[in-house]
Amino acid sequence: MSTANANGAVVSTGSAKIPAVPHPLAEEPDEIASNINYHAAYSPHFSLFKFEPEQAYYATAESVRDRLIQQWNETYLHYHKADPKQTYYLSMEYLQGRALTNAIGNLNTQDAYADALNKLGHDLEELVEQEKDAALGNGGLGRLASCFLDSMATLNLPAWGYGLRYRYGLFKQRITKDDQEEIAEDWLEKFSPWEVVRHDVVFPVRFFGHVEVKPDGSRRWIGGEVLQALAYDVPIPGYKTKNTISLRLWEAKARADDFDLFQFNDGQYEAAAQLHSRAQQICAVLYPGDATENGKLLRLKQQFFLCSASLQDIISRFKERKQGKDSWEWAEFPSRVAVQLNDTHPTLAIPELMRLLMDDEGLGWDEAWDITTRTIAYTNHTVLPEALEKWSQHVMWKLLPRHMEIIEEIDKRFVAMIHAAQNNLEHKIDSLRILDNNPQKPVVRMANLCVVSAHSVNGVAQLHTDILKAELFADYVTIWPTKFQNKTNGITPRRWLRFCNPDLSNIITKWLKTEDWVTNLDLLAGLRKIADNADLQAEWASAKMASKVRLAQYIEQVTGISIDPNTLFDIQVKRIHEYKRQLLNILGAIYRYKKLKEMSPEDRKKTTPRTIMIGGKAFATYTNAKRIVKLVNDVGAVVNTDPEVNSYLKVVFVPNYNVSVAEKLVPGSELSQHISTAGMEASGTSNMKFALNGCLIIGTLDGANVEIREEIGEENFFLFGATADDVPRLRKERERGQFKPDPRFEEAKQLIRSGAFGNYDYGPLLDSLEGNSGYGRGDYFLVGHDFSTYMDAQARVDEAYKDRQLWLKMSILSTAGSGKFSSDRTIAQYAKEIWNIQECRVP
Repeated sequence: MSTANANGAVVSTGSAKIPAVPHPLAEEPDEIASNINYHAAYSPHFSLFKFEPEQAYYATAESVRDRLIQQWNETYLHYHKADPKQTYYLSMEYLQGRALTNAIGNLNTQDAYADALNKLGHDLEELVEQEKDAALGNGGLGRLASCFLDSMATLNLPAWGYGLRYRYGLFKQRITKDDQEEIAEDWLEKFSPWEVVRHDVVFPVRFFGHVEVKPDGSRRWIGGEVLQALAYDVPIPGYKTKNTISLRLWEAKARADDFDLFQFNDGQYEAAAQLHSRAQQICAVLYPGDATENGKLLRLKQQFFLCSASLQDIISRFKERKQGKDSWEWAEFPSRVAVQLNDTHPTLAIPELMRLLMDDEGLGWDEAWDITTRTIAYTNHTVLPEALEKWSQHVMWKLLPRHMEIIEEIDKRFVAMIHAAQNNLEHKIDSLRILDNNPQKPVVRMANLCVVSAHSVNGVAQLHTDILKAELFADYVTIWPTKFQNKTNGITPRRWLRFCNPDLSNIITKWLKTEDWVTNLDLLAGLRKIADNADLQAEWASAKMASKVRLAQYIEQVTGISIDPNTLFDIQVKRIHEYKRQLLNILGAIYRYKKLKEMSPEDRKKTTPRTIMIGGKAFATYTNAKRIVKLVNDVGAVVNTDPEVNSYLKVVFVPNYNVSVAEKLVPGSELSQHISTAGMEASGTSNMKFALNGCLIIGTLDGANVEIREEIGEENFFLFGATADDVPRLRKERERGQFKPDPRFEEAKQLIRSGAFGNYDYGPLLDSLEGNSGYGRGDYFLVGHDFSTYMDAQARVDEAYKDRQLWLKMSILSTAGSGKFSSDRTIAQYAKEIWNIQECRVP
């Protein structure tokens, strides 16, 4: 509740003595409370006389933002003076999570803000829940980008992130009795207090049109439609440093001139605002459906919009820094600018940089190509065919005719180089070249364009990079052996331990006798020598139980299902995809349920009680993924209401998985499932988050699991399943009819077919596990093959959990071995080995 003081300023009830006075750089609770009150009164977004949690959250965010803006300004003033080489990170996704806890944590003001809010009659933890996650990403790709920004700022590196400002995100997931339902995200329904619109940073972005050839032979792209890219900046503070960098998000706009007043007054309302409507479409939704040509055009528009606006901004800033200098050359560009492509989505940065240099700046091909190839680096995130983008040449010519000319020329010169210098690869040209000219379906291979054009190509885990070099890009490696390198992913220890799990963080700090591990995660290794200490184990168990109790409260709040914190909390949360094998998890749960039903009450009491939680979004058009979501919910509906077994097993689907939900799940987890088919997960980063928080992993030798197991000790990792080397052979054996299923696997499938979990037709989902070959059949992801070793590993989990001392030691060793997986280490390697940038610390 609130009232007004003598000056008319809004203050919370019971704190009328706190004046509404600006203190933008406040550090003491009294001054912070005054600054919050000032924003409630003089930066009003709500009706007068309201200071409830929502209003208090926005006023608090704006108070924090005051300090961020000061540091932001100091950072960019320092960069302007020092003129360092800078990195620009292009990503279609960022999964930032909530900004308030992260900002006050990195600024080291969380206690002061908690005290200030208490003075105003509010609780910080309650206020934090008012913030909606920014809906700018989907999965690991976006969360990695956000961890990277945190590390860039913390390491005082001169860097920027570039992305799109999606209004409705991917979707908000709602679970009904029938299905997953997708509804639009509402994070911008009111406004985001963390972004600053830059009305002076606007660039034109063209689509369609045609190429004009001038008498001197130069070419220009003209006509078509032109939209405006408007910049919104989000401050990214480093941890306990003044450096605060930017995530620049582009919004698509049309100009007032593009509104046809004549048509509007003639009653042609839609036609009058056609370009405004098209502009809104670009940043409406992340990954719009692309089954239609319009859908493909929109996705391509999004990718080009990001690339063009960002590169125009980068070039503009480069030229600004050169103003006033007696002489400079474009050849300096790669020594001042590094551009990193996060997967293939920003590939159009390559032809766009070429176009800007040649058509706008007047450079010749050779100079423009030299600059482009020395500037751009590419991170590959997948070996899955559907994620290695291929765009229809027809769609590309229609939308980006000048860029297709440039891509054709890059392709032509690459082919000529093979003929001239790599005779041994001439018979492979068709698969290596950028343009696939198959007359039935001519496409542009974006990954090939990245590999040919970038000066560096990196994978994101050692196994993934090995597969890239030995299989996917093997022939390119023979041409450019030094171009390929590994950069194992990492996570920020600030968000993923220090802030989301303060109880455990405080224990770690107490026993290591330092908080330096927050920025030097290798120090966690010091826990190894005290992992057997009974006092440490008791404190560790207490912190874990407190997190489990909080998680149980959250699960009941969002699902209505009561879960017991004394059971083993077993969690799998990630995008729903057949290769990630949530189906293997739920089939294992079904078999466990069947066995429990068959046991006597006495035998049930000897089992390890378990709560299995599964969460993640299934893409709207991915039918089998949505069937898996439905199956998890149907199994839970039966198991959780079965009085014979629900003390020993519960199955819960956690709805609308996002960063903030992960921050509750990760600290409360004890076992985490990372069970993808070997060779298919590039890295995974949620495995690192769970391991860092003392959660044990059951998993395959896939992605970063391999390195996690090496670091924490193989005895602390529940391993099962085929290896990546085995998979091709096993698929061939399956095609030849040589697969013999485990009887337990058959029992689990049969229980579903029997109707035990309802009358929904799971035939098409189960059929994907049957037969030896054919589309949607033949168990491509080896669920059946790995089921037996998976169940055996789960039996080892059950036994280990019964020995509390052993389990706690394994948990401590998991955290102790997680030092390698800090994104600070990853980013330091990118900075040194790919970008060649140096620390630029604000004094």
